[in-house]
Amino acid sequence: MATPSIRYLILPGWQGSPDDHWQSHWQRSLPNAVRVEQRDWQNPRRLDWVAALEQAVAAEPTPAILVAHSLGCITVAHWAAQASPALLARVRGALLVAPADVERPGCPAELRDFAPIPRALLPFPAQLVGSDNDHAASVPRVLELARDWGAETAILAGAGHINVRSGHRRWEQGFAYLYRLQGLIEQQARRRA
Repeated sequence: MATPSIRYLILPGWQGSPDDHWQSHWQRSLPNAVRVEQRDWQNPRRLDWVAALEQAVAAEPTPAILVAHSLGCITVAHWAAQASPALLARVRGALLVAPADVERPGCPAELRDFAPIPRALLPFPAQLVGSDNDHAASVPRVLELARDWGAETAILAGAGHINVRSGHRRWEQGFAYLYRLQGLIEQQARRRA
């Protein structure tokens, strides 16, 4: 699955991903994995976060797979809605884990700059993984976003926000969804050939 011809751009959510978070583990495990660093993890600004993703994609021409968690998923949607066709073509696919519904009642004020959530079809294959008890997004909302974005969907039972607090540190099972995404990417490449 992992080849030197692909780089993995890791997009943490609000407050970043600590060292024991699965994204940090994956960053150390996957070849050519790079974290998209944000200037301010505590007080996110949509324009800054989208610009950081833009810079990461533009940094080199090697095709990329985006691995996003929580607010990182919403950042991907905002970036895809405004990116140039040339940069969009560098992204082979996106794994979107536990997207944060920034339009939900009671959403933390720090995240409201990311509303409204872009609802356009993503221009690359996507695999969305949610949970049936995630405080950041209800199952109906996750399914709605997946439909709008054109993403395949998996809903995990009792997985919470799929982060350290919900017991997802190394999250080795998550690699199955990354492999599934790779299959979607290969299917799309065959259709275009």
